[in-house]
Amino acid sequence: MSLEEARAKALSVGLDLVEIVPAATPPVCKILDYGKFRYEEQRKKADARKKQRTVEVKEIKLRPGIGDNDFLIKMNNVKRFLKEGDKVKITLMFRGREMSHQEYGMKVLERAKAEIAEFCRVEYEPRMEGRQVIMIVAPK
Repeated sequence: MSLEEARAKALSVGLDLVEIVPAATPPVCKILDYGKFRYEEQRKKADARKKQRTVEVKEIKLRPGIGDNDFLIKMNNVKRFLKEGDKVKITLMFRGREMSHQEYGMKVLERAKAEIAEFCRVEYEPRMEGRQVIMIVAPK
């Protein structure tokens, strides 16, 4: 219908003529209460914001000589973080003479990767950065 007809119809009912899809040809309009329409749009945006979840990066620090039980506790924490939907940064730190035996640290990281393989995908392969090796894993 024409614009004038639509305005007259909206005026006779006591509501507003609201343009819903301006890009369409012809533009799509509805006869409704504009205040209520704006309120519902704000509610939709607020609900979308509530449902939105930011992905955090949690960090677990390891050492080359970590004990078995300590290692298992750290891996359980990593699994918990991954189940919650967070990324995990696994940092292996070297001190002093440990730098001359970096293969021990790499073995620990490979063991960690094997332990949590079913829960995650490796996003950043283990790399040496200064005196530490960093690996980032994300949930599947």
